[in-house]
Amino acid sequence: MEQAIKQYLTFMLGGESFGIGIMAVKEIIEFGGITEVPMMPDSIRGVINLRGAVVPVMDLAARFGRPQSVPGKRTCIVIVELELEGERQVTGIVVDAVSAVLDIPASEIEPAPSFGTRIRGDFIAGMGKVNGKFVILLNVEQVLALEGLPDLAAAADSQPSLIAA
Repeated sequence: MEQAIKQYLTFMLGGESFGIGIMAVKEIIEFGGITEVPMMPDSIRGVINLRGAVVPVMDLAARFGRPQSVPGKRTCIVIVELELEGERQVTGIVVDAVSAVLDIPASEIEPAPSFGTRIRGDFIAGMGKVNGKFVILLNVEQVLALEGLPDLAAAADSQPSLIAA
C-alpha cells in the first residue's frame, strides 16, 4: 500500500516551528503595506491590496493569544486560500520566517497532544516529526475561522455613542 505523503510549508513563529498544508498556500509576499482597520481584534493586523483585491492579514502570534509579532528582516505574509462554506477566502498570515516545504509521511504525524502546547487544541491538526524535532501542523480552517474571533458588529455596537440620547 502506498504511504500518504503530504507537503507542508514550514515557518517559524515565536521560536517554534509550524506547518500548513501546501495546497492552501497561494504565495508568500514581503511584509508591509498593511492598512490598519479600526475596531478589529488584535489578531487582525489590517488589510493589504493584493493585485486589486482587499485581503485581511492575520497576526498568528496574536491569534494564538500571544503579543502581536514584531516584524523583523525575515517577516513575511503567507497568502492562504481556503474554500469555506462554498466561498473562496483569501487571508494573509504574518509569520516570523518561512523555513521550507517539507514532505511529511502520514506515519510521521502524531495526533495533537491534549496539553503542553500554548495554542488551542482545535488549531492543531497534528505533530509532524522531522529530523527528530516536532513541527506543529496547523488546522488552517480552524485558525482562520472568523467565528472564533469576537463578533465585530457587536464590538462596534458596544462603543459609546458620541451623541447623548
